[in-house]
Amino acid sequence: MTAPIILFGMFFFLLLIGAPIVVALGASALSVYLAAGDDFVSLVQTAWNAVDSFPIMALPAFILSGALMQSAGISRRLVHIAELMAGPMAGGLGFSAILASMFFGAISGSGPATTAAVGMLMIPAMVDRGYNRSYSAALTASSGGLGVVIPPSIPMVIYGVTASESITKLFLAGILPGIMLAGGLMIANYTISKKKGYTGSPERKPGELRKACREGIWAILAPVVILGGIYSGLFTPTEAAVVSVFYTLFVGIFIHKELKLDGFKESLNSTTWLTGRVLIIMFTATAFGRILVENDIPGMIAAGLLDLTNSLPLIWVIVIAFLIFVGMFLETLATIMIVTPVLLPVMVSLGVDPIHFGVVLVCCCEIGFSTPPLGENMFIGSSIAKVSIEEISVKALPFVLVEILVVMLLAFFPDLTLWLPNLFGY
Repeated sequence: MTAPIILFGMFFFLLLIGAPIVVALGASALSVYLAAGDDFVSLVQTAWNAVDSFPIMALPAFILSGALMQSAGISRRLVHIAELMAGPMAGGLGFSAILASMFFGAISGSGPATTAAVGMLMIPAMVDRGYNRSYSAALTASSGGLGVVIPPSIPMVIYGVTASESITKLFLAGILPGIMLAGGLMIANYTISKKKGYTGSPERKPGELRKACREGIWAILAPVVILGGIYSGLFTPTEAAVVSVFYTLFVGIFIHKELKLDGFKESLNSTTWLTGRVLIIMFTATAFGRILVENDIPGMIAAGLLDLTNSLPLIWVIVIAFLIFVGMFLETLATIMIVTPVLLPVMVSLGVDPIHFGVVLVCCCEIGFSTPPLGENMFIGSSIAKVSIEEISVKALPFVLVEILVVMLLAFFPDLTLWLPNLFGY
């Protein structure tokens, strides 16, 4: 019992004094081994094996692809098409922001990247049309989280590696939940906009949408090429990530002719920074998780939950509340790598499918992108709109509540998640 006390004691102490999450994870895991007098070489080897895997190669490639798409003009064309599709309806520009986040999320796999790409274009446009500045930022930050649910999804890649589950199956399972979350946000946006008098873009001219689709056809084809290749079995998710990079380079250089050397360098810089950050977190989180498993922490939690109640719906409510709370303070990838070894065995023992649990976990992390104090998307929206986090947080509450309701539906009705993978025979 000493090891868990040292592990969690050191972990929470380091977080309280402001240490980065990677330091808290690594130092607490190392403290346990030093206290036991064990040779921690095996711990380092375990952590190394977590990042030395073929599926992880998809991570930097998807990040680079998403970064390049902004410089290549793909994100701008997708946003323009979404804006024209919404038209002058109530909340039309908000609808466009959500739709654009779905389009871009189906390429980038990143919540912050989606928020930045869509927010830079949509927040100023919404403000010009009379939308409240804080509301514009809150909506964009909330819809930006769709990038981690709608495949390809970087957090799903991490969950697949951590839980040893099929990434392709996870991608398929994320499609309907992503659409449901987007639909919930659209309903909330329409209701609020109707009350506040927010409208869409001016009436479009005949043929304008057709012209935009024709000019943006290569942008529209990007998710078709990436996801179509994965689901048809033409290439694996890791290979698809590399294909998406070369596709973006081809479109940006030879078709749109907007990808310049400076944009390419900037994309490489942001990819290197983000990939390094993620891999270091993976390294330390795996070491942390190894100690949890060795000390049967998941078994203790399972026993505690079953002593509390044997009702699966009630356990789901407790788990979802816990995950949303954790997501308010921990980064998404760290959350996935810490809680998966703890909660996955518990839920599997209760008859929950690992793919179903993974999608619910990622959806809860998606909510964390738009909840302070950590909420990465909130900070991006705040900097673009030039408003405080506090103002955005209040405006984001209706969207957060809608997303929680959708996650509850996904948890209670597993077929909403597993229907597509079963249809494709996975």
